[in-house]
Amino acid sequence: MKYRIAMWAGAGFLVASYWALYAFAAMPTMLFAKPEIMILVRLTCPIALLSQYPLSLSWVLFANAATYALLGLIVETLGSQLNHAR
Repeated sequence: MKYRIAMWAGAGFLVASYWALYAFAAMPTMLFAKPEIMILVRLTCPIALLSQYPLSLSWVLFANAATYALLGLIVETLGSQLNHAR
């Protein structure tokens, strides 16, 4: 179970890394980003909801990895409880 939660955290790190690379590549046009893209960013990277506060990239990567790890812990715990109930 620890390995799966670590995989969830790794996925969160990779998702935040992708959005950081996208933002750096599209910096001039990121200010006028399409609302659909910003909705997708906020759904996949919940720390982006705090975008009005200046956060360093390392904190964003760490926070998104921790968020995904917590989500993975919840999903894995509920999944194992449902399997034991059967």
